[in-house]
Amino acid sequence: MNHAQQELPGSTAKSPPWLEVVLEKGASLPATDIFPGVDELIERFESFAARRPDLVHRSRIGTSRLGESIPMYSFGTGTMNHLIVAGVHPNEPIGAITALHLAQSLIEDDPFLAVLDAQWHIVPCIDPDGARLNEHWFGRPDDRCFYSRHFYRPARDEQVEWSFPTDYKQAYFDNVIPESQALMRAIDQVKPDLYVALHNGEMGGVYYYLSRPVEELHGALHAIPAHLGLPLDTGEPESPHLEEYAPAIFGMGTVAEAYDFYEALGVDPLSAVSGSSSSEYASRHGTLSLVAELPYWIHPDSDDQTPTDETYRALLLRTAKESKVLHRILQDLLQSAEPFLTLKTPFLTALQDFLPRFEASIEADLRRAELQAAVRPATVAERFGREDVVHCFRLRYGGMLMRALKAETEAGLAHPKVHKLLALALSTYVTWETMATRADNAQAVAIQTLAGAQYAATLAGALVLQEREQ
Repeated sequence: MNHAQQELPGSTAKSPPWLEVVLEKGASLPATDIFPGVDELIERFESFAARRPDLVHRSRIGTSRLGESIPMYSFGTGTMNHLIVAGVHPNEPIGAITALHLAQSLIEDDPFLAVLDAQWHIVPCIDPDGARLNEHWFGRPDDRCFYSRHFYRPARDEQVEWSFPTDYKQAYFDNVIPESQALMRAIDQVKPDLYVALHNGEMGGVYYYLSRPVEELHGALHAIPAHLGLPLDTGEPESPHLEEYAPAIFGMGTVAEAYDFYEALGVDPLSAVSGSSSSEYASRHGTLSLVAELPYWIHPDSDDQTPTDETYRALLLRTAKESKVLHRILQDLLQSAEPFLTLKTPFLTALQDFLPRFEASIEADLRRAELQAAVRPATVAERFGREDVVHCFRLRYGGMLMRALKAETEAGLAHPKVHKLLALALSTYVTWETMATRADNAQAVAIQTLAGAQYAATLAGALVLQEREQ
C-alpha cells in the first residue's frame, strides 16, 4: 500500500496512501446486469457460511411482518466492528451487490480486508417483504419506465429506515415495525464503529450522507465517483434542512432538526417527520454512519454549478405548481377509487401516506420561496434536480396507484368504476412516461460500477476510522 500520493479532486490536500487501492477495488467488481431476488441473495450468503464455517457465523436478528427470517452474517474477528445493511429501502437493491462482493472478498481472505482488523456484520436484506414487491423489475434495471411501473416503496412509518423511536416536542413515535426492531437488535448487539446503510438514489449523480463531518474522508468520497466516471449530485439535498459538509456530502440530520426547520417555516412539522432514522439510533454507540447514494441513471446536469437565468425562487414556485397539479391528479384518482377498493394492499397504504406528506412538502417549498435566500440564480444542478423530482414522483406514485388498482382487477374483485379509473390512470401515466423520457437524456450505469462506488466508499470509511484509532 505504499502508493505515491496524489492530489484529491477539487482539493489541495494530498490523498491518503490507501486511496489508489480503494479506487482499484471499486473498479474490480464482476459484471452483472440484474439484481438478485431475496431467495437468491440469501442462498448466496448461506453458501458462504457453508463454505467457510470457520469464518462465518450466522445469526437470526428478527422476523419480517410476513414471517420471513432476517439473518445477519458475521465474518471473522477484529478490533473494530462494522455493520453493513442492505435493502433498507426495498426499491434500492444496489446494496445487495455491494454486500455480496464484500462477503465474497472476505471468504476469499482478501489481504487488503485483513489489514483492516475488523469483524464485518452483514445483513443481506433487512426488508424481504418489501424487496419481493420490487423483484419484477430487478431483471430490467436499465428501463426507467419498466422500473416505475413495478415500483414499491412503503409508507414512511413502514420503512425500516424511518421507523425508529422518536420523542421530540409533539413528535412521538413508538410503533416500531419488526424489521426495524431487528435492525435495532443488530445495532445494539454489534455496537458498530462504522454503520453503512446501503441506500441508493435514482437519477442524476452521486451524493453521500455522514452522521458527522469527517474531513479526511471527504476527498476520498469525491475521488471514488470521479475514478468510476460518475458525476456528483451538487444540487439541493433531498431535505432542505440538511447541512452540507462538502459538495454532495451532507449530514444525516435528526428528527429534531427537521421538526424545528418545518416549524420555523410555518409548516406543520408532524406532516414531515415521524420515526427516527437508523443512523440516529446508532449514534448512541458513537457510531460513524455512512450512506453512499448511487443513481441508476446519470446526467451531467446533476453536477453543473453554472447559474441559470431563472431565480431559485422562480424555480421553487414553478416546480411547486407542477407538483400541485400532480398531487391533485393522484388525489382525485385515489379518492374516486377508494370506496370501491376491497384489498388493503401495500401500494394503497403507501399512497394514502404519501399524498398528505407530498402536499406538506409543496407547502414548504412555497414558504421557502418567500425567503430572501431564494432571491439568487438557480444553478443548472438545482434546476435539473427539482424538475426530475416531479418526473420521479409522477412515475413512482402513479405506478403504485396503478398497482393498487390492478390488484383489484387481476383478483377478479374490481367494481366497474375501478376498471374505468385504471384505464384513466394508465392513459395519464403514458403521458408522464413520455414527458420523463423526453426530459431525461440520461445514461444507465452498469450495476457493478454503482456497487463498486458503494463498496469503495465503505472501505474508505473503515480505513479512516482505523487511522484514527492508531
